[in-house]
Amino acid sequence: MANNNNMAATSKFALPVSSEDNMDVLGMIYRFCKKVSIVGAVYLVGYMQWSVAWLIGPVVLSVIRDQWRRENEYRRNLAKAAASSSEKDIVLARLDDLPAWVFFPDIERAEWLNRILLQVWPNVNHYARSILKESIEPAVAESLANYKLNGFRFERMILGTIAPRVGGVKVYDKNLSRNEIIMDIDLFYAGDCDISFVLQRIRGGIKDLQIHGMVRVVMKPLITKMPLVGGLQVFFLNNPSIDFNLVGAADILDMPGFSDILRRCIVEQVSRIMVLPNKLPIKLSDEIPTVDLRMPEPEGVLRIHLVQAQNLMKKDVSMLGKGKSDPYAIITVGAQQWKTKHIDNDVNPHWDFWCEAIISSRKSQVLQCELWDWDPGMGIQNDDYLGRCSLDISQVVRAGRLDTWQTLQQAKHGKVYLRLSWHRLSTDLTDLSHAITETQLVKTGELSSAVLSVYIDSCKKLPNARTVSRPDPYLTVTVGKKTENTAVQMRTDDPVYEIGYSFLVQNPEIDLLEIKALDQKTGSILGQLTYSIRALLKEKDLCMLTQPITLQKSGPESKIILALQLKILKEAIKEEDVDTESVSDALNAELKKLEENLQDNASDNSIPVEQIERAVDVPQEELPPGRDSPKLVHRTSSITTSAGEAGLGRILLSLRYSMQHQTLYVVVHKIMNIPLKDPTNVPDPYVKLYLLPGRSKDSKRKTAVVKDNCMPEYDEQFEWVIVHLNQYDFREAKTLWFDLMPELPGV
Repeated sequence: MANNNNMAATSKFALPVSSEDNMDVLGMIYRFCKKVSIVGAVYLVGYMQWSVAWLIGPVVLSVIRDQWRRENEYRRNLAKAAASSSEKDIVLARLDDLPAWVFFPDIERAEWLNRILLQVWPNVNHYARSILKESIEPAVAESLANYKLNGFRFERMILGTIAPRVGGVKVYDKNLSRNEIIMDIDLFYAGDCDISFVLQRIRGGIKDLQIHGMVRVVMKPLITKMPLVGGLQVFFLNNPSIDFNLVGAADILDMPGFSDILRRCIVEQVSRIMVLPNKLPIKLSDEIPTVDLRMPEPEGVLRIHLVQAQNLMKKDVSMLGKGKSDPYAIITVGAQQWKTKHIDNDVNPHWDFWCEAIISSRKSQVLQCELWDWDPGMGIQNDDYLGRCSLDISQVVRAGRLDTWQTLQQAKHGKVYLRLSWHRLSTDLTDLSHAITETQLVKTGELSSAVLSVYIDSCKKLPNARTVSRPDPYLTVTVGKKTENTAVQMRTDDPVYEIGYSFLVQNPEIDLLEIKALDQKTGSILGQLTYSIRALLKEKDLCMLTQPITLQKSGPESKIILALQLKILKEAIKEEDVDTESVSDALNAELKKLEENLQDNASDNSIPVEQIERAVDVPQEELPPGRDSPKLVHRTSSITTSAGEAGLGRILLSLRYSMQHQTLYVVVHKIMNIPLKDPTNVPDPYVKLYLLPGRSKDSKRKTAVVKDNCMPEYDEQFEWVIVHLNQYDFREAKTLWFDLMPELPGV
């Protein structure tokens, strides 16, 4: 039914093609040359007596390309229709992608905000063009140069008349600081932009640009004078979804490989500007120091240990058929990304890879792990996709430590093993020795014990690198192996940067902060600063307020104005052990009594279902953005002696539906008491799951096979994206036993 509606919506909102376009002379010439080239290729193959494979190969590639483009164009047409229509038309045209307020009871409609956006869009349009030209263009050009694609630049940038739409707004009103307002905005843009660019002397264009993501706006600090808010912090919680269509001469490059590279480069640059931990600050009052808006405010550090993967798909083709794969993993948390080395010819790779992510908002951020099969290439992305898994960081925060096998999605089979730990931040100096000792226990030797936040305000009286003009200074900021570069300030010896960075510090007692001021044109050093982080250990709250510091190897009066804040990592601990005040003693006593009853009555299954499924009710909407409800889940016994109603055994499943991600999660834990009909033939059980109605290939999931076992344990998680479960709300997993029943014909 949804497909029929979508098809109807496509025909209803399809953009009409003008007669001028049909009569376009260049278009006619292009189509004529295309037909001639096809006929010529067929004639050449026959004339040269080549193998028919030279003809079939391009035809197959052309069919695949056309199918890929049709699917993308279909999706873009639906999105464009929704972005340019009323809310009623959105519901009719996009039944599978309804606005956020439909699914989240704490997210409100904001049609008034859409009307305001439409009114101010011409002004925003001008501001966005300046950002594209000044920030996005040079960064994308630098990224594309890594793929041997040089000379990128924008020629025309018109974002059109269709303004972005807000699918819903959530304003947090519980357990917040009195000095701030926090709201999340579901932002969707599918406009009629007209952007042209040049890449390696090929002129092309971008149309049907689409951006979709959750934007958080933090208004702080609140002041007593107009405009009542001192400033804004605007950022995406996770990387937004970006899609576009290439037109013009670049249309011949609109293949999955090239377009993916261009899309990846654009996403990377957007991430550097306004995806956590990066924020876009906007100052509204001169009374508020800029450091209050731009100083990084990390909440903690997520330590990630990617151990191994199992049963990955075989993507390489050898002379004997399907070979193995050369897998590697890409781990992403917001704008932070890490890549493991690839392992040759192994579908059960062991990476033992460690990394750490600085988390600025532990709620709503997601850890994503993508697996790829490495294939050698000449710069164009040609690696094969092996699947992905994603995990809410809030789950790790609640557990403190989490060891988990994650089943790969968008893959026929495969899973990865992750060990995760959450580390809070402290300004207590007594925590430092324990943090350093903990990092030394890990053999990698590159884990951190503290986080250093650096705010650079400006430099004063830098020397001239050239005698005829003032310098074009920029700064490099280095801690350990990480280096950040500021933007270039043109022709000034008093550059203003007003930017903040966060760095992971292995050992504050010996590590250094190094800052160099360089001239862009000559590359010469205008001044430098080497600051021992150990000095912060003597400061109150491990903080140095904004103050000028003399630069070395510079002019006699050259200074840099900066502020520093050091925070120490504390050992992982369960969140419910920290926030015990959120649960009353009476509820804790009731839960303890319930656990005792479960242990006493596990064998006879006499506990009422209502008692098993009862859990502590803490409304999610009443929690602040940085905190999640205590993990007091629906509980059930982990063992059973019953073989079920049909005598075929029982299976233990956990069910959870995430309204935020519109995803159903099912964890297959174990099966108990599978009957043994033949003592000499022990079964090799596995579990196959389907999402009914129908048994489509896309909805099928399958566990691994456990050899010779009547009580197999799996602990594998599967997920399905479902957008029609808005009447359900599984904020915590429901773990229950189910009786195995014989399969009925036709079911």
